[in-house]
Amino acid sequence: MLEFYSSTTRSINTKRGVMECMEIAMGNTYMESDLLIFHASIGHDFSEIIQQAKLMAPNARIVAASCCGVVGREGVSESMKDIALMGIKGKEFALANTNEIYGHNSYDKCLEMAKSLKEQQKGINMIYFLASGIDIDNDRCIAAFEEVFGSEITIFGATSSDNMKGFINFQAVDDIVMEHGAYAIGFSDPTLKIDTQATHGFVAIGEPLIVTKSKGHIIEELNGKPAWQEYINRLGLPSNASCGDSIPIGALGEKLSPELAAEYGNNHILRVVTKHEGNSIYYATTCPVGTELWLTTRDEELIFSEMDLMVECVKERLDGSQAVAVFHADCLARGRFLFDRIIKEELVNRMQYPFYSDGQCPPWLGMYGFGEFARLGNKNTFHNYTTALYILYR
Repeated sequence: MLEFYSSTTRSINTKRGVMECMEIAMGNTYMESDLLIFHASIGHDFSEIIQQAKLMAPNARIVAASCCGVVGREGVSESMKDIALMGIKGKEFALANTNEIYGHNSYDKCLEMAKSLKEQQKGINMIYFLASGIDIDNDRCIAAFEEVFGSEITIFGATSSDNMKGFINFQAVDDIVMEHGAYAIGFSDPTLKIDTQATHGFVAIGEPLIVTKSKGHIIEELNGKPAWQEYINRLGLPSNASCGDSIPIGALGEKLSPELAAEYGNNHILRVVTKHEGNSIYYATTCPVGTELWLTTRDEELIFSEMDLMVECVKERLDGSQAVAVFHADCLARGRFLFDRIIKEELVNRMQYPFYSDGQCPPWLGMYGFGEFARLGNKNTFHNYTTALYILYR
């Protein structure tokens, strides 16, 4: 039976930060770890994270990813030197990874990982997936895992990020550090169940942009014009703008069906642009010609009310069961880059407190990344600009 432990720290020294996380999370039993999952801000050396963790827990599998801040039991931190850890004891898991994953090969790379997971371990009932947040087709990733495990498997997780620039991001598995990698952890503990949900709180505005030329996840034209230029023109940005300029204000909304909108609490699902080459936009999912894309604006009151409703719905579905661990993916644009720190900390407190047991927050691993996976309409779905909660419970 899997056991979960978590901690966070802000440490200038990478190795010292890893030591603090492992000692805080597991005391003097950290050597007994079987799996260590790290999130760390872009200011840390990921090779040092792996080396120090391996020194302290030589028998553990180790994975890591870059982010723009972390959330844990201790609260929120968004410095350049954050580290968060979810330590796991138990053998009921499988781990697969890949490198050089991009939009054009997302399906093939994830299919290889899915087959590897299934060969390693029977009874996998949920998959934690962490991939590069730049140039990846997340719809195709989902399709590949479902090809092997069926659509009933729950895929949860995130895409890694940098400090909101869309320039570089990192993933690591054991002693390998990558910039365009991915890893997948299949949990097979039969006593564990999972509930997932996401919410964003943004509102669509104006008239939509129409995709008039695209190839897979690459949008070449909007409204019959070069896509990137048309996009930044609508945002009111100069011609030399970068993704770092557009990400905070450039959430694009795709309209949902009335049924999905009622469940989601919003009429649109959002997408982020983390890369462009020339005038081509690299979208986060497959985007066929004819897709309508609305510009959006955040509504702080709606962000709070939608999140409160999401937590209430999750608690109702748990029906008294206790959370044994919470994985949490949040859009970096909902952190200090768009929010005053006090508001952000209140937001996190309001999402955590309902899951407390005996006055204690369950083990919690959260990150600010480029995208989030959570079910919608009883289907695995990729989201952007959301708070996504993944509650593991017994």
